[in-house]
Amino acid sequence: MNMSEDLNIWIHIAFAVTAVGLGAVNLASAKGTPRHVAIGWVWIALMAFVAIGSFWIRELNDGALSWIHLLSAWTLFSMGAALYHVRIRRNIIQHRNWMVGTMIGASIAGALTLIPGRFIPQALGF
Repeated sequence: MNMSEDLNIWIHIAFAVTAVGLGAVNLASAKGTPRHVAIGWVWIALMAFVAIGSFWIRELNDGALSWIHLLSAWTLFSMGAALYHVRIRRNIIQHRNWMVGTMIGASIAGALTLIPGRFIPQALGF
């Protein structure tokens, strides 16, 4: 892995950790408030950056895209669906379902990065 790939991964991690933290705050907070909406837009931006940025992280498949990139595409789709349901359809239940599902998926993906032998455990000396 070269220095540029290493930096891409660390930026990806920083944005992902921030997004999951903000997502947890938003899920635990009152819904529909200006604060909820503001945090939601920041969360969408962070998650979009994480998902799109993942296409430049290709260590898993010798420089090519891998099956993990399908999850990034799904994340972008699910966030689009969540926005569609809240902004166009005004369907708060579907919006919630898509957002919670995206958050759960992001949390699981993050947890899977902690498997021994992957980048983060190796970088932390485990």
